[in-house]
Amino acid sequence: MTSGKAVMDAQSVLRNLKTDDLRYLLAVANTGRIGAAADHLSVDASTVSRRLRALEKVLGTRVITRSSDGWELTEFGGSIVERARPIEEALESVARAVGGESGDSVRGDFRLTAPDGFATVFAVPALQKLRTQHPGLNVELLTATRQLNLHQAGFDLAVAVGTPITKRLFTEALTQYRLSFYATDEYLERNGTPATLDELSGHTIAFYVESLLQVGDLDFSHYAPGVDVRFASTNIFAQLEAAVSSAAIALIPRFMALRSPDLRELDHLRPSTPLRYVLATRRESLARPAVKAVRDALAREVAVRRHELL
Repeated sequence: MTSGKAVMDAQSVLRNLKTDDLRYLLAVANTGRIGAAADHLSVDASTVSRRLRALEKVLGTRVITRSSDGWELTEFGGSIVERARPIEEALESVARAVGGESGDSVRGDFRLTAPDGFATVFAVPALQKLRTQHPGLNVELLTATRQLNLHQAGFDLAVAVGTPITKRLFTEALTQYRLSFYATDEYLERNGTPATLDELSGHTIAFYVESLLQVGDLDFSHYAPGVDVRFASTNIFAQLEAAVSSAAIALIPRFMALRSPDLRELDHLRPSTPLRYVLATRRESLARPAVKAVRDALAREVAVRRHELL
């Protein structure tokens, strides 16, 4: 049975809660940053901070907390956002109806984060097709290849390699893809073709900067134990260019290598196990129509182009 104090607290919240304050909380939840939330709402950052403090005063507890990369929801804040989403969507639906727009239109700002190679080759065409259907959808595409967690800048949906480290994210498999070693004939004629993985130690290898990566599935030692990466970059296109310009042997995804006809796969060194991309989103975002629309668009894109991935 609910206690009298709880009932009084609930009644107090009902009397003092301003639904507009929830809009400020949702903006911070979506962006991960007070400044970005302020830009989205066309107010200054001090207004966002003030409205959040007012909301926390009414609720009697913190709803966001500072992290190394911005702000994240507290557990209680996450539960509030989950319940506030339908309110936001209902208000947006009313606004669309008043404006005479289709009720099933996907609108608003959407932030997708993905590794730079996947983002360029698959996400951009998928999003372009989606925006043709829903021109009211505004997309921000952030590129990063690193371990995904809730402490990063806000996102609505993420494509990640492997499994995110937090259980507070909903994840689902998107597709498998293959890495392999690629080089030009010019490079191999000049430096020789390595017959074994051990022989890679005598070559310039292009791959990620391991200290900045923190993605276990992309640990280079899994693919060539004891071999050093001599050209390291956080950008997959720089790695690709190192191979295309005959400066290195690159360990890159198949779909990236297909972009250059001059690259030849060293198929005898091909890793036996494919990697996988997963989709991840905050659980409180699952019900958003835009999240479902982008999830479906990405799934369609990789399904029809599976031959480029494996």
